[in-house]
Amino acid sequence: MSNEPTDKRGDLTRRKFISTSLTGLAAAGIAGVSPGLAAAQEGGKAEGAAKTADESKGKMIHRTLGKTGISVPIVSMGAMNADNPEIVKASYEMGVRHFDTASMYAFGRNEQMLGKVIKDMGIRDELVIGTKELLGGRENMSDAEATEKFITLTEGSLKRLQMDHVDIIYLHSVSGADRLDPAVFEAMSKLKKQGKARFSGVSTHQSMTEIITAITENELCDVVLTSINVSMADDAELLAAIDAAAAKGIGIVAMKTQAGGRQLPNQESLDKYESAVVQSAMLKWVMRHESITTAIPGYTSYQHMKEDVSVAYGLEYTEDEKRFLADNEMMMGLGFCRQCRACVASCPHEVAVPELMRTHMYAAQYSNFRQARATLDEIPAGRSIAACRGCDICSAKCAHHVNIAYRIEDLKLIYA
Repeated sequence: MSNEPTDKRGDLTRRKFISTSLTGLAAAGIAGVSPGLAAAQEGGKAEGAAKTADESKGKMIHRTLGKTGISVPIVSMGAMNADNPEIVKASYEMGVRHFDTASMYAFGRNEQMLGKVIKDMGIRDELVIGTKELLGGRENMSDAEATEKFITLTEGSLKRLQMDHVDIIYLHSVSGADRLDPAVFEAMSKLKKQGKARFSGVSTHQSMTEIITAITENELCDVVLTSINVSMADDAELLAAIDAAAAKGIGIVAMKTQAGGRQLPNQESLDKYESAVVQSAMLKWVMRHESITTAIPGYTSYQHMKEDVSVAYGLEYTEDEKRFLADNEMMMGLGFCRQCRACVASCPHEVAVPELMRTHMYAAQYSNFRQARATLDEIPAGRSIAACRGCDICSAKCAHHVNIAYRIEDLKLIYA
């Protein structure tokens, strides 16, 4: 048991943490696993095995974000779940230079918190800031109205951030190629010309392959923020789409890299592995794909920050990480919803199951009930959790080992 001083959350104090060295990380190779996972990891090994000069010197590994020319460490910070400004400060002091937020996180307060820290520290020019906008009610707008609305939303974000520009402005949570709205890209073009955004982007949790392919073929934007983690190792089409986009100069930022949070659905089974091992193994798996520039894990404590940021110093697996990644039972039990929507057809009420799974992830794995509520509120009433009240047994089936019925019952207790 460590005798180090702790804060009220049980983590190392910021002062003590900052003094902790992140050098001297162990390095190792990759073990054999299930065929789909092994194939994907062997690809990652080929890309990640060659050590960079930075890695060999104990410095952070940097990559360039496509044609933007921006160079950032391979681990950044997703600020969505963070409500402690000191975590942002500590991240900067540890070398993090890219911070990701959105207008809807904590109903705008996340942008306010992040912007205030950055302004108070006087470090804006050193950072890459990305934020996101949702364009609700699009069906009731003309193209011109949608363009102006998106610009207005972005200006609201700039005000909350206390900045005159962001580096990346995203159209958030695009669910299909048909949602790649030309009116929004027109807005982004205007924002660039006005100096309010340097680069344009799209974030996506579902239909990622379809969306990334459409963006690549039509050169629609500069950056894609996509869900990707080891539970998708058998998704060769998604990995190929990411590679193709990167080859065309589109910057790739990864989210949901640790399968949706620290408290994983099969946590009891995972307890045979140290939490730090599980988290670093999954993050390394993603970042061994060199087509991905950086990841935005959503840590909220100093200890979790330490675990995530340590990955930026070296991508070779430790023996414990190899053992975890080679555990087929653990890989299948991660329970990450890929938002593939295959389950919807198996529900007799056509409930928006993928959106409910995201709601559950935010509530149960992130303990971010505000984001869970916001996600739930976006679902049409007739397709939300209330439609599940009449079912004693959920008949929705997942093709990728997610226990939908269990999570629906959880949501009924919280929200129904």
